[in-house]
Amino acid sequence: MSEISRRDFLKGTIGLGAAASLPFIFVRSSPAAWAPATRVHPNIDDLRVVGLTDPKMTKEIQTRINWAAQERLVEADVVAADMDKLACALAKVKEPAEAWKAVFVKPPKKSWAETVVAIKTNHIHLQHTHSPVMAKMCRVFTDVLGVKGANVHIYDACHGRNIAKDTPFAGLPEGCRIEGQWGGSTVPTPVGEPYSGKTARCVEALTDASVDILVNIALCKGHGGQFGRFTMAMKNHLGTFEPGPAHREGVDYLVGINRTPEILGPMDKKTGKVLYPRQQLCLIDAIWASDPGPGGHPTHQPNFLAMGVLAPVVDYVLATRFRSEKMGWRLNAEATTRMLTSFGYKAEDLPEGGKIIPA
Repeated sequence: MSEISRRDFLKGTIGLGAAASLPFIFVRSSPAAWAPATRVHPNIDDLRVVGLTDPKMTKEIQTRINWAAQERLVEADVVAADMDKLACALAKVKEPAEAWKAVFVKPPKKSWAETVVAIKTNHIHLQHTHSPVMAKMCRVFTDVLGVKGANVHIYDACHGRNIAKDTPFAGLPEGCRIEGQWGGSTVPTPVGEPYSGKTARCVEALTDASVDILVNIALCKGHGGQFGRFTMAMKNHLGTFEPGPAHREGVDYLVGINRTPEILGPMDKKTGKVLYPRQQLCLIDAIWASDPGPGGHPTHQPNFLAMGVLAPVVDYVLATRFRSEKMGWRLNAEATTRMLTSFGYKAEDLPEGGKIIPA
């Protein structure tokens, strides 16, 4: 497994480390400049998306029920084992611990105990991440990698005000912090093309480089046609960046914010390549899922989970292969395709014909 050197990490990002120690907020003055189709994750194929369906993840089929009722049906041990299988399939290794160590890249010159992790959950309306999914993700960091529980932060800066009350996640490691809105999206930061605005407001801990690793745990729900008729990994960051501009510019804004250093990680200013990946995993919790949305109770119970490392690829593959092909739900094909092509890829680039690779 490769590791990023300190020199490579610092190249093109002078000032980030110093800014973190100063009593004011460091705000980037140059626009986001990621070079499309350049590699983001050093160990995992950016274009690889794995998934599995396992009816044993739940005790029985009950749709259109609330989160608390879903929690009583989810089999935590089965979910945890299935997430290990997904990690092994994603990393192409047999042992879960080694797979997770390939998926998650330790920040340069930091120990795992010093590493800071942020987990973006989706807390809008009635459908939310399930406790066994969240707990397993947190325990990968604390039990497998050695991250301190207090360095794991769960947030939704837009709709997360009542996370701890409305979805009191069970089974979290000691010390893990449910941050709620985590101060909200407050710090202006540059967002590049195709978004027409100059800046957008983001969570402070991502703008000042406090967060080393970002995990995107998204749901699988419907939404408006301007977003492809679904909301998954890319749109989940409307709880990291302010959501307002998305309703004016649709996919342009989603692409813009998902190509920023705040999400992808610090970049070389000359080449546009990511020096160290910040968002290292996108996980789709579709144990329950919906055709319509984003509100209401879930319409279906697919007992499905999926993973990848690059959000637009995860969204494109799951939109076309899971939501459309398997579930028969309608897509806005133009918006869905733009999520992929705006990152420099086309459907023909995807491994195994763009299928979901079984775990």
